[in-house]
Amino acid sequence: MSSVSAKYSQFVMPDHINVVGTLFGGQMIAWVDLAAAKVAHRFLKGTDVDGSVTRTIDQVEFKEPVYLGDWVNFTATIIDAGTTSFKIQVDAYAEGRHKAPRLACVATLVMVSVKKDSQGQYHKTPHGQSC
Repeated sequence: MSSVSAKYSQFVMPDHINVVGTLFGGQMIAWVDLAAAKVAHRFLKGTDVDGSVTRTIDQVEFKEPVYLGDWVNFTATIIDAGTTSFKIQVDAYAEGRHKAPRLACVATLVMVSVKKDSQGQYHKTPHGQSC
């Protein structure tokens, strides 16, 4: 299988801003997780699993501030796959009205594929995919 990627975008609104006038870091992490979920959905399409959950956010680096009115454009890519888990690289680029796009955040996450049993409980399960 060739590398799987997905794009995702968010617009920075007033309720996303922290006390110093930049994007709240927790909001960025939530959006990173959504970008990872989108590529996970594509990676698992056609398999017998019910979905995936975030196991770890291994590393997050905030590289540039993001401001009110910026667009944040995410690219999420599957970079490694095990039996039940897979690793995702997310790059977030901020794009303002008067600034060129700039790398604002990079993160690495691990997701685990899950399947629901007859009692309604989810358990990790092999996904059968590779990178």
